[in-house]
Amino acid sequence: MIEKYLTNRFIILYFIPLLLGSFTIFTFEPFNLFLLNFIIFPLFFYLVAFINKKSKSIYRKKPLKKNLFIFGLTFGFGFYVSGISWITNALTFDENFKGLIPFVMILLPLFLSLFTALVITVVGPYLKFDFPSLILFSASLAVSDYIRAILLSGFPWNLWAYSTVKANEMLQIINTIGLYSYNLIVITFFTLPIIFFFNISTVKKILSFITVIFLILSLYVYGNLEINKNKAFLQEINDKEFIKIISPNFDLEYGLSNFQIEERFKKLIRYSDPDKDKKTLFIWPEGIFSGYSYNDILAFKNLLLKNFSEKHHIAFGINILETKSGNFYNSMIIVNNRLEIIQRYNKRKLVPFGEFLPLESLLSKLGFKKITEGYGSFLKGRENNNLKIDKFNILPLICYEVIFTNLIQNSEKNTNLIINISEDGWFGNTIGPDQHFSKSIFRAIENNTFFLRSANKGVSAIIDNKGDIIKQLNRNEAGNIELEVPLIKSKKNKNDLIFYLLLITYCVFFLIYKKKYGK
Repeated sequence: MIEKYLTNRFIILYFIPLLLGSFTIFTFEPFNLFLLNFIIFPLFFYLVAFINKKSKSIYRKKPLKKNLFIFGLTFGFGFYVSGISWITNALTFDENFKGLIPFVMILLPLFLSLFTALVITVVGPYLKFDFPSLILFSASLAVSDYIRAILLSGFPWNLWAYSTVKANEMLQIINTIGLYSYNLIVITFFTLPIIFFFNISTVKKILSFITVIFLILSLYVYGNLEINKNKAFLQEINDKEFIKIISPNFDLEYGLSNFQIEERFKKLIRYSDPDKDKKTLFIWPEGIFSGYSYNDILAFKNLLLKNFSEKHHIAFGINILETKSGNFYNSMIIVNNRLEIIQRYNKRKLVPFGEFLPLESLLSKLGFKKITEGYGSFLKGRENNNLKIDKFNILPLICYEVIFTNLIQNSEKNTNLIINISEDGWFGNTIGPDQHFSKSIFRAIENNTFFLRSANKGVSAIIDNKGDIIKQLNRNEAGNIELEVPLIKSKKNKNDLIFYLLLITYCVFFLIYKKKYGK
């Protein structure tokens, strides 16, 4: 019945995969219709297997692998063009970049689509309507996500696992098995309805579904127990510190005057509402002193001295000049009430074109520069250092560093808090800030530590060690949130090994059944 509608090469290789890929955006924040994946993945699998079966007869003009490559590329393009189109909003703040919007809108998704296209080209010829093919398909997509996350500095945005952000009970297993193992499992679950097309008995189909439903319920029960157990654990913790998160909702502007910077300081102080007698750590976001370095803002230190006491520390984002090179770091610093730096962290994962210019010696001659204010690229931080002050052992994450699970895995074992600062004003009213925030929940669970986020024009929040949002400031909302935050020592595993073991298990399963099928 379906096959007679799939004889048109344009429909099967271009129109349908582009549509399917584009629909995936509704499974992520802010839509969270993750149940759509139970339709998208089976259709994706069905069409790849269908192309494998029909290429020699229907699509004679193109060999099998070219058909598979085109299909994978088109699906990937739909996925990325709908999922990361918000990036182009950052190009609207400078007239020099507006002309690049069409190119970024097309070329970046097209490049990222290669990860999907190549893996479908490789595994597509082996896909049939059977269980080994389901296993191979799931494993290949998980490997594609993993490679994308580590290659060329990595871009692990919108892994399929992130579409389940609202299923918090399910997410608890991530602390044990890791993000990529969980990603592999959810891809397998999403693809399972394809068994309706398998040439097996109805009893086997029913048993398969019962098995998977049992596994999903087991994960839910496990997660629910962990969350409830954690609530009791949090009540017993005495090691707590008072923290205030400030979201000033400043407009993203270039070329601020000294007067405007002073006004920003005054607003930050007003939103902070410091009590001089109460020991407090204040967290201000990234980008609040646009275009100004640490040395520049020292002129306003009397404002801090007047309003804050020795019991106060402030963490915020600022540019730090490297005197030897004349270049800047994008840094998170903790200062006292005299604006003296107590601790400092330099951002390690810089945004290409946003914070540094690839091939700078060549592209700068053509008139290109990074998107953020100033012409020189930021220097990349080299040290994996926590910010340590009093009882705090803080893992600092600046802006999109929050999407990298390896920064959690490689952090100090004595980490007892994660702080993420961001300037989400770059993304305007797009879906970008919502997607950005959702990654924070996963990082909190992975490290089993409270996660504090201060984002200008984005979502600021206090997230507990199990991913529950305790307090929140919504997008474009100014003010502060505060809490006596429990300091919980991190509890994480170096769990990429579990991902590798799962992949090996999948491959062994596929090879055993392939050999049996061959006989």
